[in-house]
Amino acid sequence: MANTPDLPTLVREIRAEGRRLGFQQIGIADTDLGDHEQRLNAWLSEGRQGDMEWMARHGTKRTRPGELVPGTCRVIIARMDYLPESATPALELAEQPEKACISRYALGRDYHKVLRKRLKELAGFIESRAGPGGYRVFTDSAPVMEKPLAEKAGLGWIGKHTNLLNRHAGSWFFLGEIYTDLELPTDEPVRDHCGSCRRCIDVCPTRAITAPYQLDARRCISYLTIEHKGAIPEEFRAPMGNRVYGCDDCQAVCPWNRYADFTGETDFTPREDLDGGELADLFLWDEKTFLEKTEGTAIRRIGHERWLRNLAVGLGNAPSTRKVIEALEARRDHESPLVREHVEWALGRHNNA
Repeated sequence: MANTPDLPTLVREIRAEGRRLGFQQIGIADTDLGDHEQRLNAWLSEGRQGDMEWMARHGTKRTRPGELVPGTCRVIIARMDYLPESATPALELAEQPEKACISRYALGRDYHKVLRKRLKELAGFIESRAGPGGYRVFTDSAPVMEKPLAEKAGLGWIGKHTNLLNRHAGSWFFLGEIYTDLELPTDEPVRDHCGSCRRCIDVCPTRAITAPYQLDARRCISYLTIEHKGAIPEEFRAPMGNRVYGCDDCQAVCPWNRYADFTGETDFTPREDLDGGELADLFLWDEKTFLEKTEGTAIRRIGHERWLRNLAVGLGNAPSTRKVIEALEARRDHESPLVREHVEWALGRHNNA
């Protein structure tokens, strides 16, 4: 491009603009994901993705950015802190079985909307400095290997729980990407700092981390409560406890998260009723109320039926109070066979207590 500025200078400007837009860090990676492609293929061949068939749907476009967006030779990765200071600590909430424990990332506005808007602004800034070119923005919305790319870009390392970890920021952050055809200077990866620690492995309620750096999604509460559309296997229902949308246990026990900063984004402030709401109260929301209460959040994507499925499991694990039993009885004849199955399981738990 004729008007492309000095590339190292442009990178400094991109980082500064990223900070102005609310990102805590910007990294730049090349597109070579050969090692990760082999690991992904092995993971898929073992069926560890469960019914997330979309993980294999796009072939090598996931691991070869230049196939997804022709001309791409660099990926700009941005991270944004999301943990609200006002939110109840995840492990503290998990020990209150009458309340709903929702993953901290989902308490406020849907991160897809927040990050996409900022990334588009950042891409527009780059275009203003470097001229028209190939810029595509992604926020967990396409076949993108965001954690391996972020690792290559020096934003952290993939920990034993398979989340990205940063020595100075822990793991309570979102990632977003800009694919570009600008040959920007790349960042150096950082080394793994997990050492001999295995707290994330030991704390997992369903033993989904089958070995260091190996996750079986079929056992993961985040998968079971969000991605999985059918009945939750009975062997995982009791271990789920009150975790009704995602699970933060592996992050909450990680020593590196003592360095995590709270978010300054008001968009991520917890919505009313979503942080520590009582399971029985949430279970009585009709579909209209559910849609109103979760409007603009990531929770809405699972729909009312799966929301009730998850809450029924939580109620099955809750103390046998009159309020809990009456809430379950109120849904015993629900039109959904999926909901009815989990309600009967939950009532059976209380009848046999």
